[in-house]
Formats: sequence, C-alpha cells, structure tokens
Amino acid sequence: MNDTTPQTYLGLDGGGSGCRLAICDRSGRRLAEARGGAANYTSDPDATVRNLRAAIAAAAQEAGLDPAGLANCVAHLGLAGIMDAAQAATLAAAMPCDRVTVTDDRPTTAAGALGDRDGAVAAVGTGSFVAVRRGESLRHFGGWGLRLGDQASGAWLGRSVLERCLLVRDGLAIASALTTALWQRFEDTPARMVAFGATAGPGALAEFAPLVIDAAASGDTQGRALMQAGAKYIESCLAAADLHADEVLCLTGGIGPHYAEYLTPETRQRLCPPQGSALDGALALARAALDGDIAR
Repeated sequence: MNDTTPQTYLGLDGGGSGCRLAICDRSGRRLAEARGGAANYTSDPDATVRNLRAAIAAAAQEAGLDPAGLANCVAHLGLAGIMDAAQAATLAAAMPCDRVTVTDDRPTTAAGALGDRDGAVAAVGTGSFVAVRRGESLRHFGGWGLRLGDQASGAWLGRSVLERCLLVRDGLAIASALTTALWQRFEDTPARMVAFGATAGPGALAEFAPLVIDAAASGDTQGRALMQAGAKYIESCLAAADLHADEVLCLTGGIGPHYAEYLTPETRQRLCPPQGSALDGALALARAALDGDIAR
C-alpha cells in the first residue's frame, strides 16, 4: 500500500432543498457528516458548486482530513439536475476530490432504497422521479425539473394548488377550505398570487405541499384531487414498467410516503420500507468505487 491508496470515501445526496454528505473510512465507520444548501444543478449550477464545496469542506474538517487527504478521498455525488455526462464532468472537475463520480440522484436513490432487491422507487420530494431496477438494469421515469415535469412532487403540488385557486377565482372550479386558506395568505389579491408564481422556485412552491397533504387527509375536495392526480402519475410509471409479481415498491422523499393511501390496493400490496436513504446509496456506490480503486 502506498501513499496514494485511498483511505476514505464520501457519499453525497443533493437536491433543491439542500445537500447532505458523509465521509467514511475503509472499515465503513462514519468519520463526519454535514449538510449544505440547495444543490440542483439545472436550477443553479454556480450555487450548487459553492454549496457542495462548503459542505464538503465542513465534513473534511470534522473528519480531520487535510487538503491532500480530501483530494485522495473517493467520492460519489448524486444530484438532482444532472442531465448528461458533460454536466457531470464539469461538476466533478470543480470538486476538491480527485476521484469523483457524479450522477443524477436516481441511481443513488435506487441503490439506497432497494438494496439488493428488484423493484421500483418513487422518490418524491421537492422534485420527483420513478426508478425501476432489475438486476444491473435501471430504468427512469421523470426527473426533468418543474418546468417540464416533476409530477406529484412537492413543487408540483404547490404550483398546482395555486392554479386551482385561480380556477376557483374564474368560476371554473369549486372552492374548498384549502383554496380559501391560500387566498387569505395572498390577501385575496390575484396580482399577489400571480407575482409569486412568476418568480417562485421549486423550493418556495414546495412549501405549500404540506397544506395540500393535510387538507387531503381531512377530506378537502381540492386537496384530495391533487393527491389523487399525483398518485395516478406514479401508477402510470409503474404500469409502463410492467412490474413483476415479486417486485417491490418503495415510496421515498418528504412527499412520497403520503401517496400510499391514494394508490390502488394492488399497488399498495407491493409497498416495502426503503432499506436506506439516497445518502446510503451514494455511500454504497462510493465504497464500490473505492474497492475497485484498491483492487487495481
């Protein structure tokens, strides 16, 4: 073993609501953990780089890694908003580690939730995607961002409920306690709501999602309609994947588990708790890269 043999590995999970990471030694013991700011590469690549570097620096300090030790750390970053290999390479080059693999957050989420099982993961937080894994094959649905996708996500729920509010104002939808409460937040002024919607990012829109979830749970017609629409999207992804009888479904993210009661009975029978988080998946992929590095 020489001085360049990596002794540590780093896994990182990032999205519109923030990032989190952990550094482990070769035995798997966690040396440090850290959290940081938003890390959606499509939404703001410059802020993503700044936030990741700050979080990695904080974790490295806690782990006692000097610059040389951090440079030698094997890392896997799973981030929302990574759309192609060029973006991944650009981000990897901006990181303080020399051995960095960057993917979007779908492989890390699937690896963490499914472990060694075959099945599907509906990862629904600020954004959303569905991943289906069979052996070494991984198929993705969604993950295209709020402007063109992210159906069922927290940001989608927020945007959709504001849309419902405006439909109510136009007489094209029936008011509910949920839409009435939202109008009060905007002082019953359409211009305020429209101005907010014109500039709000995914994180700001997702702040309305808990209101939708709670309203739906209490029987609010507009809240239930939105949760049912989100569940229908998840079901459509599963139907396209044609899940096998023994394949499981994990609902992850801050929003995902709330869709369980809106799924069909047949789909609910597949539900299994996730074995781990997207951070756990990132660490597993980083560990695999470390083992491969040592074996060479």
